[in-house]
Amino acid sequence: MSYVWTIAEQSKGKIKSVSFELLSRGRKLADKMDTKLSSILLGSNVTDDSLQELIYRGADNVFFVDDPRLENFIVETHSNVLSDLIREYKPHSILAAATSSGRSLMPYVAIQVNTGLTADCTELDIEDGTNHLLQTRPAIGGNIMATIKTPDHSPQMATVRPKSSRPLPIDTTRIGKIIRLTLKDELVDNRVQMIGFRKDDEEFVNIEEAEVVVAGGKGMKKQENFAILRELANRFDGVVGASRDAVDRGWMSYPHQIGLSGKTISPKLYICAGISGSIQHLAGIKTSEHIIAINTDPDSSIFQLADFGIVGNLFEVIPALNKRLEDYKREGK
Repeated sequence: MSYVWTIAEQSKGKIKSVSFELLSRGRKLADKMDTKLSSILLGSNVTDDSLQELIYRGADNVFFVDDPRLENFIVETHSNVLSDLIREYKPHSILAAATSSGRSLMPYVAIQVNTGLTADCTELDIEDGTNHLLQTRPAIGGNIMATIKTPDHSPQMATVRPKSSRPLPIDTTRIGKIIRLTLKDELVDNRVQMIGFRKDDEEFVNIEEAEVVVAGGKGMKKQENFAILRELANRFDGVVGASRDAVDRGWMSYPHQIGLSGKTISPKLYICAGISGSIQHLAGIKTSEHIIAINTDPDSSIFQLADFGIVGNLFEVIPALNKRLEDYKREGK
């Protein structure tokens, strides 16, 4: 069919937001090739309204394999099902999210269908004249951006960082097909079953879903100074982030790291202090709605992306901002 496919994700019957982000990526590719975009969902107990939203967000078709045995993500079974669909429908390219499940699923599938896979892509495009999928991702420790293509095997497959693009707005005028498929018994790997779920003991920081992120970099000078950022973040019910420099120095733990080597975020408000703005960091924050940067160097790269920049000493600016917000709260505004 030469369709573009995106892999939707669900949890307990609810479609995850990253599914809609992928559709915005896939829509651009499909339009450039003048072909259709399909969303592939493996799961159980997903409502018709939820499936319809995939169409409203950009899909032309939704292939839904609905079975209780697919409710929990088990890579052996899910990869068998997806590979079977690929052999039957022969898509041009497949995009999945670089989530824990996407990073587990797609390597399995690549081996099963004998094709290539580019992980953690930040940009995607279609090559003029060949229709090859151009997959751009950081390489050599994030020091360069490499563009990769798979000219001799199909489908062409890539995983994409969550929060690296925004979902398309809901368009209720869009019309598409919801195609329900039956799970083939022979595709179920009965050797593996989920017996429970346990969170990692490490401090849980859901920085990717936060609406407000306040981050610090090398300019914070020491770990104790992050307290002023924590105070500011708490005033917005936000979370604290950090640049790779700050994490490498042990001032913050890895779950707080923002950038190509950490998390890609898309908050409503991003405030950063003491971060110069390396290309790796900018790639991790570029979809933020509003960016406020504080730095003593007026030529810092961060100001090229910021909506509002403050050239000044962060140890003067942040405390003053905290005080003003406290006064504002006290005045009942």
